[in-house]
Amino acid sequence: MNNLLIAFLQLLMLTAVFLPLQAQDVPYTRTLTLADAVQLAKEQSPQYRSAAVQYENRQWQYKRYRSNFYPQLNLSGVLPQYNRTIDPRITDNGSLIFINTHNANSYLQLSLGQEIWPTGGYISIDTQLKRIDDFQADKNRTRYSSVPATITLNQPIFGFNYRAWDRKIAPLRFEEAKRDFWEEMEEISGETTDNFFNLLLSQISLQIAQKNVANNDTLYKIAKVRYEVNEIPEDELLQMELTLLNSLQNLEQATLDVEANTLRLKVFLGITDNFPIRLIPPDTTPEFEVDEEVALEQAHKNRQIIIGYKRELLEAERRVAEAKGETGFTADLFASFGLTQQALEIGEVYQEPVPQQRLRVGFNMPVMDWGRTDARLGTATANEKLVRANIEQQRINFDQEIYLNVKRFRVLRKQMIGAKRANEIAEKRYSLTRARYLKGQLSLLDLNVATEERDKATRSYISSLESFWEAYYRIRRLTLYDFERNESLLAEI
Repeated sequence: MNNLLIAFLQLLMLTAVFLPLQAQDVPYTRTLTLADAVQLAKEQSPQYRSAAVQYENRQWQYKRYRSNFYPQLNLSGVLPQYNRTIDPRITDNGSLIFINTHNANSYLQLSLGQEIWPTGGYISIDTQLKRIDDFQADKNRTRYSSVPATITLNQPIFGFNYRAWDRKIAPLRFEEAKRDFWEEMEEISGETTDNFFNLLLSQISLQIAQKNVANNDTLYKIAKVRYEVNEIPEDELLQMELTLLNSLQNLEQATLDVEANTLRLKVFLGITDNFPIRLIPPDTTPEFEVDEEVALEQAHKNRQIIIGYKRELLEAERRVAEAKGETGFTADLFASFGLTQQALEIGEVYQEPVPQQRLRVGFNMPVMDWGRTDARLGTATANEKLVRANIEQQRINFDQEIYLNVKRFRVLRKQMIGAKRANEIAEKRYSLTRARYLKGQLSLLDLNVATEERDKATRSYISSLESFWEAYYRIRRLTLYDFERNESLLAEI
């Protein structure tokens, strides 16, 4: 009789454990793998949109910089400037008188200019037409003047040539922007992994809680039958009831965690619908090795921070050059040659133009500034040395970070393999322990220990998976290199 009762209870327990949970009546469930989530984040997440806008902004800045090295064509003018007032005038004998003025001035000017970046100068070709209407004159009230063509050169001498330095630094800034964008993409992958596994662990915990409730409910029913036939003491029955109540509380908390982490993942991925999400664990992992030397070589070749080191050094050198160019002897040359003419009729204003020349050479030389020049130059030089020292230390830290993360990646791969095997062992041990408990061969304490170890091993395996994939995307971000395909992650945007 007892054997028949035990067999019936075993059948009842197995039926309760393996019955599928009733699915919610929803029209659609979104299924995501880790790769799906990463791809979705790189296409529509708020972080992706922010990174894309920042890169676009830097693109326009670079285009604006490049426009400085192309000819600029400008049309300007006044149509017209009307004056009717009393103005002071100085007579031939030096006295001041006031006279009534009533006139209108108009002019048009077309200018084609080009910066000369190797020397820091500027050259332009201009043409101009002016008209003056004097409303107080008895006759010949309108006069015209023209400048058919004028070539003008402005050339600093011994000064600071900021355009030449811009030509060295601005392309590096744009290259930094491109590589920063791709680093941000891998950063998005890493954050997606974190949110993905937070939800996955919640869903696994919910499944564990549901199984535990079903198991504990069945065990409690079995315990009541056994208690009624005096096979177990009352304290074991009470312990089973307490275990059932605790598992119900764990189920409520696990349900809440799933809802919260689902919302966080949706917000991060930019998903706006209300459909539930079912995650598929990445049971298979990519098989490849990461060599420290290759990782370091690719990091030096691809990373934004390496370009940043070059830019920072150039900017420090620029500040030294600027201090030298603006504190020592400086001069500037202005030269203009062209043709001009004036006439009463517009048709005559371009006939027989006369030459027009201008020349100016100015200079500035500090004679006594009480050490201001030396102080400014010394400050710039000292800052350059400091920048070089800081960059050298940062390079050392950069290399160490690469080496440590490569080694960490290897360790995490081994830990993940071990956690997977431990999870399989804990699951099998729980099954055997439960069967022996139902036969009366083990105590309730042994069953609880096996249950806790199984749940712990399952969560540990999911956590090790998360650590591995976070390290995987960290290596990609630190090197901008795909070791799985042996190719750079840099691409045209």
